[in-house]
Amino acid sequence: MSTFDPVGTKDITRLADLAQHEIADILATAAEFKRNPGSVAGALAGRSVCMLFEKASLRTRMSFEVGCFRMGAQAIYLDHRDTPLGTRETLADYGHNLERWCHAIVARVNSHATITGLAAATRVPVVNALCDLHHPCQALADLQTLLERGFDLNHSRLAWVGDGNNVCHSLVEAASILGFGITVVTPKGFEPDAGIVSQCVARSMRTGARIEVTDDVRAISGAFAVYTDTWISMGQQDSAEKKARFEPYQVDRELMSIAGPKALFMHCLPAHRGEEVTDEVIDSTSSVVFDQAENRMHAQNALLCHLLAAKKHNPGAAAAAAAR
Repeated sequence: MSTFDPVGTKDITRLADLAQHEIADILATAAEFKRNPGSVAGALAGRSVCMLFEKASLRTRMSFEVGCFRMGAQAIYLDHRDTPLGTRETLADYGHNLERWCHAIVARVNSHATITGLAAATRVPVVNALCDLHHPCQALADLQTLLERGFDLNHSRLAWVGDGNNVCHSLVEAASILGFGITVVTPKGFEPDAGIVSQCVARSMRTGARIEVTDDVRAISGAFAVYTDTWISMGQQDSAEKKARFEPYQVDRELMSIAGPKALFMHCLPAHRGEEVTDEVIDSTSSVVFDQAENRMHAQNALLCHLLAAKKHNPGAAAAAAAR
């Protein structure tokens, strides 16, 4: 079985919990898992991963469940779409139960406060599989996809077009940690969280990242890839007024031409075809959306391996000790 360098954090609540060299290690492991599928076998044999989902999912659930199976781990899915965490019993009590049985908790939730609350209450690692503010697992898969296509962390630039949402936040964090360029283009009033951007700009002073936030789509000129997401995020109220504000930011062939003829198209999916992106773009040869989806599994497998590498916690050990 391969050995993995441990990361210096218990939990992954956001991408910025990881240092630059830790992200590089995770991405190298993810690339190896994809290149050599046999290398993942048995990597987490005998481990149990609890999956708490307050939101519907295709890619997140499938990639974690299939990924755990390939590593010899057990993935246990708990559906909390109708009973949000903290409703039936306190978040801390729930977490204290889970830590007695499982080696890690993967949570796809409505609020970032739920992630941080679980992390504070439990001894086992908590991985943010999506919340209202961050989506670190998606960002890792996106980085793997970009690097596969020749993205240069020192010179290339990513363009985000659309809503300044959770995925946008994680990608801006990625740029600020690794030192690449990112241009975020949103309608006025829909910019990414100012506090998160401010933290990233401060970090970029050390890493050399170039972070730009604007409402001008012409700013994507020369970008290595153009990334968009749904205009109405899961859980938000559908609004005809909001969609009207975003129409000039639809990624169509004309907008892609601003980036340049070699620019890739990215989307974390699900896509609302005819809204944030046209069929001719998402189905084009420049589209890497299904590479991103596949890489969710490889990147998450690598993340779990590095996160659990040095964890000696034995679920149930505290209870056994107390019984003696």
